[in-house]
Amino acid sequence: MRRIIAFNRVSADGYFSAPDGNLSWTVPDEELDRGVARNLDGPGTILFGRRTYEMFESFWPHALDDSGTAEDPHAAGRRSPEIRAMAEWINAAEKHVWSRTRGELTWRNSHLHGELDPREVRALKDAPGKDMMIFGSGSIVSLLTGHGLIDEYQFIVGPVLLGSGKTLISGVPSAVKLELVEATPFASGNVRLRYVRAGQ
Repeated sequence: MRRIIAFNRVSADGYFSAPDGNLSWTVPDEELDRGVARNLDGPGTILFGRRTYEMFESFWPHALDDSGTAEDPHAAGRRSPEIRAMAEWINAAEKHVWSRTRGELTWRNSHLHGELDPREVRALKDAPGKDMMIFGSGSIVSLLTGHGLIDEYQFIVGPVLLGSGKTLISGVPSAVKLELVEATPFASGNVRLRYVRAGQ
């Protein structure tokens, strides 16, 4: 069975975006980027809510050029081969998008779904293939958490206090116990935390 992994950058006070949705507060980290790029292993699958999909759709299809690098979406002017590797992976990935308002999708390998149905997500988990990722998409992360369908949470905690903003997970009907499986600090001040659901 494939796992679902939620991967998100969060501030030290627990927000995953500023109040207006921007992510310019994130702290660039070449060491972290190199680790992510090393672990990209063939085409993957990404699960999206509409808003995050549209943010990705507006940037990543245009991130590839002939320079051998790609621009960091969170830090204008910063480019690296590692971000290009991420761009290649994201563009090639199978993308599942849940939206009640979107009419059609034109980005390659994209599949549109309406209201999120947990049975549909379980069927995706049962299908052959690699683990599935969620980036951002707080509404989808919240719904799937409530249904016990997310297997691992990876948080990149940045050395920033935003004071206010948007929380990643809300409306979960009861507490979800997690087990810490990795805590890795980086010279930038970022810390990667990996949690799995307790009892897995």
